[in-house]
Amino acid sequence: MFKMLLGGAVAATALTMLSTTAMAEPEIVAGPAGNPECFVPWTAETKFFQFPKKEGPYRIALANGYIANTWRIQMIQTAKAYAAQPEVAAKLKEFKVVSTGEDVPAQISAINNFIDSGYDAIVVNAQNPTAFAPVIKRAKDAGVVLVAFDNILDTEDAINVNVDQKGLGELWGNWLIEHLPDGGKILEVRGVAGTSVDTDRHNGIHERFDASGKNWEVVEVLGKWDDPTAQKATADAIAVHKKFDGITVQGGSTGTIQAVIDANHPFVPVGGETENGFRKFCAKHAGEGLKCTSAGSGPAQVAVAIKTAIAALEGEVIPQTVKLPLAIVSDPDFKEGVDFFPNESDNFFVGNSFPTCGINFTAQEIMGQSKENQ
Repeated sequence: MFKMLLGGAVAATALTMLSTTAMAEPEIVAGPAGNPECFVPWTAETKFFQFPKKEGPYRIALANGYIANTWRIQMIQTAKAYAAQPEVAAKLKEFKVVSTGEDVPAQISAINNFIDSGYDAIVVNAQNPTAFAPVIKRAKDAGVVLVAFDNILDTEDAINVNVDQKGLGELWGNWLIEHLPDGGKILEVRGVAGTSVDTDRHNGIHERFDASGKNWEVVEVLGKWDDPTAQKATADAIAVHKKFDGITVQGGSTGTIQAVIDANHPFVPVGGETENGFRKFCAKHAGEGLKCTSAGSGPAQVAVAIKTAIAALEGEVIPQTVKLPLAIVSDPDFKEGVDFFPNESDNFFVGNSFPTCGINFTAQEIMGQSKENQ
């Protein structure tokens, strides 16, 4: 659990200082962004922010929520690897990481503590898109740059960085429609309940199913984007329902396919995430009926969020919502050494670079970092 950073008297002093020395609110300005290849606006109507330039080095915090799956662990490791790069570290006075679990008030409390402690920017992977209105206002009033990524915030008063999560669900839905021309019974392995990513991906899948005019029966289970959880949920679903015609899995894809193999369930078309183990299975069993599309949003989103926060503090023009590209590969195009890596961990998310932002990591760089708070 995140501990209070300031005692009462010190906190009061800090709050007084914040109220008198806060940066002005960002101006709404014309685009394009200062780095248009990286900071791509979500739509043509997206507004652009420009914060007053602030001298560095900066104090930046990462306020994460859920941590108990591979994607989140790799995300924390990626954040630390990015902050440790010499050109980034030179701009940072302090980089703090805290993960608070699925407790939304605890995550909000962590953000409040960072504001009270005078951090220049906070990046957040939000447990709930709508519960953060008071803390968003506090950050704005204090002149703290707030950047949400992955599970973003339902606000125009913070910067959001994300891929098209609903579009990812649509992609998986289209894959199953293409491979099941008569419809069928689908196992949908969902993520963490209540998050914007889970909701958006789910809605994208079902909108495509509904628009197809085909007959679909969908069985939903919670996999929490986690291999062991998804494996058990899949195994239980197979035990009850016996047979599925297709599967879509938001995360924990390797665990889902392992459950299919363990149950001797016939291979079926699958839309899944970008885990290395999932892609290994897809390449190995393609000739046996495992037809996959593997697409997702790499944990390196966090690095783009940190890069965005620094750029905002430096006075660059930034879109209010930054759109990142999806990492996609589909059967029969899985290439060893490019799309999957036999000698690397099954749990490693392969689609974890954003070249347009100059962000690329090796597995060794990331896995050398810890997942703990710092």
